[in-house]
Amino acid sequence: MSLSMYQASIPVFIRVLNNLSAILDKAAAHAAAKKIDPSVLINARLAPDMFPLSRQVQIATDGVKGCAARLAGVEVPSFPDTETTFAELKARVAKTVDFLKSVDAGQIDGSETRQISLKFGGQPTSFGGQDYLLTFVYPHVLFHVTTAYDILRHNGVELGKMDYLGSYD
Repeated sequence: MSLSMYQASIPVFIRVLNNLSAILDKAAAHAAAKKIDPSVLINARLAPDMFPLSRQVQIATDGVKGCAARLAGVEVPSFPDTETTFAELKARVAKTVDFLKSVDAGQIDGSETRQISLKFGGQPTSFGGQDYLLTFVYPHVLFHVTTAYDILRHNGVELGKMDYLGSYD
């Protein structure tokens, strides 16, 4: 049995975002327990020229909703990048998961060769659907989720590999 484009995208994205939401819960609890202003963590970054935690979450959610929409041939939902609290970041993640759940297998399956066109630095780039998912979206989204994890871990939030991977119950 082969793996469908739907199976390779939507359930994976939902799992990654649910794990990210749980990581944000741990960060909020850490800030409360240590009496740290949550904005310190939300605006934290690993290097001066990197995006802060809030932007990492925004980019990760943009990546998965954009992918799902493009593969399904529907309009990409637009979310304003205005989150400044853990509750707002979690709400964005939840809204993205809700969108992902609204896309069904019939819309995604068969999109392996659908042409996906994007612009990077003003330069057009085109992918087939499968290459877009596997060689662009996966690394892009996982980079930003990993960076969010790393920012929080670097700032003392007690996170481990299983927080990133989630449970396998």
